Amino acid sequence: FYFKDLIPSMMGSFPSPDAIFANNEMSLSDIEVYGFDYDYTLAFYSKDLHTMIFNIARNILIDQLRYPEELRTYEYSPNFAIRGLHYDVQTALLMKIDAFHYIQLGSVYRGLNTVPDEEVIAIYEGSHVPLEQMSDFYGKSSHGNTMKQFMDIFSLPEVTLLSCVNDYFITNNIDYEPVHLYKDVKVQFEDNFLKHFIYLFHLSCIDRYICYGEQTCAVLRKLAEHGKKMFLITNSPISFVDRGMNYIVDKDWKDLFDVIIVQADKPSFFNDRRPPFRRVNQKGVLLWDKIHQLEKGQIYKQGNLYEFLKLTGWRGSKVLYFGDHIYSDLADLTLKHGWRTGAIIPELRSEIKTMNTEEYTRVMAFLQTLTGLLEKMQVYRDTESQMLLQEWIKERQDTRELAKKVFNPQFGSIFRTNQNPTYFSRRLSRFADIYMASLSCLLNYDLHHTFYPRRTPLQHEAPFWSQLNVTV
Repeated sequence: FYFKDLIPSMMGSFPSPDAIFANNEMSLSDIEVYGFDYDYTLAFYSKDLHTMIFNIARNILIDQLRYPEELRTYEYSPNFAIRGLHYDVQTALLMKIDAFHYIQLGSVYRGLNTVPDEEVIAIYEGSHVPLEQMSDFYGKSSHGNTMKQFMDIFSLPEVTLLSCVNDYFITNNIDYEPVHLYKDVKVQFEDNFLKHFIYLFHLSCIDRYICYGEQTCAVLRKLAEHGKKMFLITNSPISFVDRGMNYIVDKDWKDLFDVIIVQADKPSFFNDRRPPFRRVNQKGVLLWDKIHQLEKGQIYKQGNLYEFLKLTGWRGSKVLYFGDHIYSDLADLTLKHGWRTGAIIPELRSEIKTMNTEEYTRVMAFLQTLTGLLEKMQVYRDTESQMLLQEWIKERQDTRELAKKVFNPQFGSIFRTNQNPTYFSRRLSRFADIYMASLSCLLNYDLHHTFYPRRTPLQHEAPFWSQLNVTV
């Protein structure tokens, strides 16, 4: 059955990969202070860096924890996983979950292979994951939660390594405890990994790993020229940040910032009132003097946001903070402190480019047409109509799978599971006032620009809007 004459045209005004998108109305004319995370906010990294991270962690498992030598045959695949996935620590299943806690069937992996839908439904007694099994507020597996959500871009090598080790054990029929594997990999990425990674990063050609340097520098200088205050709060150590910023800006990069805080230990930085600030000298040595003010040109370690607010007076909606981690960087700032927040989502650029292809627009137009036909034709109960409906249902499922694969063959888009937003997307809309692919997008707007969210219809409003035939 062909619907050529019924399929609506979706060709029109395509979103730009360099645009900034608003979840909440916000005017840059109100912003006096700009704050930044470092990794994947000021500094963007190539896939070569993820390969190096994967290799370091894999080799530590083999050399220090006596994991099988054969694991060295596994190499990093940059196109396997996407950000925002959930990993069930107990069952070793990797999956994408939507905003309503439903698993996207067909996108559940054990190791490097999909798990049949029937098995997933048997494990979870359906496709819904109860709230008590989900990760905690920061996406971690703790306090009885069995799920871990991978929200950090740096977590992509981690989730890929987990999948590779699971695959090796399963393929070779080796009995193992998934919880032990998860904890071993987690420890390597949180503890041992950092010192190995930073050491090798300092020995490497930095231009092989850092991208977008010129655009980031241009944004910082534009803000400085307009008299905006700027600060940096990052979990990375000063040696790592300094080498990167020397490359992105120049050796005088510190002059652009009014306050620089390293090894902040976010998200604890935003919640724990106890840790005091400690000054770090140019050689990275910790000083013992008590901090009474945060001075320009100085480097500070740890501290807490409450002391930061007290010493700077930078409060409320005049502050805009950018970060890539929706939980650790943005959630507490918008929920507890009233700062405006900007999410940096590098994946957005490639996803928008995919959305702008003729192939994708045709697939989505066909999918919407099929869905509309199913909705209207389901009232007919005769045998012929029911057979046709079953054909359409199958064709709709095939079309959904095609729409998924144009983004990522295993998991699809980071923003959508079939019809619904992903768990990742829902949190993005809640915790970020604006979001964009990179800071360079700011160069396309003047500093008095107001970002307006699109007024999209609620489900009960959609028929009314359709009758009016207007776009609001």
